[in-house]
Amino acid sequence: MFFLVSKLWAQQPAQYSMYMLNPYQYHTAYAGLDESLSATGVFRKQWVNFPGSPLGFNFNVHLPLEYLRSGVGIAMEHDIIGAYANTMARASYNYIFDFGDKGKLSAGASLRFMQKSLDGTILRAPDGNYEAGIIIGHNDNLIPQTKVSSNTFSADAGIYYKHSKFEAGLTAINLTAPKTRLDIGTVQEIRYLRNYMLSAAYRFDINKEMSLHPSVLLKTDFIKFQPEYGLIFKYQDNFFGGAAFRGYSKNTMDAVVILAGMQITKNIMLAYSYDVSVSKLSNFNGGSHEILLNYNLREPLGKEIPAKVIYNPRFL
Repeated sequence: MFFLVSKLWAQQPAQYSMYMLNPYQYHTAYAGLDESLSATGVFRKQWVNFPGSPLGFNFNVHLPLEYLRSGVGIAMEHDIIGAYANTMARASYNYIFDFGDKGKLSAGASLRFMQKSLDGTILRAPDGNYEAGIIIGHNDNLIPQTKVSSNTFSADAGIYYKHSKFEAGLTAINLTAPKTRLDIGTVQEIRYLRNYMLSAAYRFDINKEMSLHPSVLLKTDFIKFQPEYGLIFKYQDNFFGGAAFRGYSKNTMDAVVILAGMQITKNIMLAYSYDVSVSKLSNFNGGSHEILLNYNLREPLGKEIPAKVIYNPRFL
């Protein structure tokens, strides 16, 4: 049986389905391109009823600095998969160029903090000694009896172009490909691989009230590729609904995504998506739920540095 398995593949970045509504989650150079203070929070429960399935939270806030022609932002994420947990925080800066008619090109970088932890208290070994839920001993050197963690740092960089009709971005994360070590009796070394995110979206105006928004996101480490395709219909830019699909072949097809949302107020947008599994895992889970909430101030913040006051004594 050991010789039958030659390779196993898995992704390190957390999965979120509503990528088109939260560009800064994947693109560090997007900060400030919402043209005002913008804050987004996302909750995702993946593969409901599947024991140990991923549970993720992320939050980000970014804003433009018009007088510096720049954007800044911060993002935080907590992702739980079984006994493992991943915590990430990043801070970014990008410079924004005016690029053609109504277009902006942004280039930026970010510093990323990452923590990986393993909770040995929720694991059970076949030869372990347990009494009334209390761990006497796992009798396995590869399973810690407590919670262990390790920290490391990395860097991201990317570019993003945004126009009134079209936008696209390319980001590389974990450029330094750092390593971290979990001391679980024996040392387990974990390496964060470089990953690349390429996305694009377009707006087709049907009339003054209705529009279509196709989008695509490609994630890769140049070993494996995973594309996602989405199409959203908007009415009066207040109500929207659509679908997305993840995968491109029999071995990569993962889910069909149904999503809907609305602009509750001038500043607040709420969206929900449900993933219908189409892979072999569909026999073991009840789909995936995701909720997104965005707040946009929709007011300029410091458009320019105030002009220096020059006093004229003739009018004192």
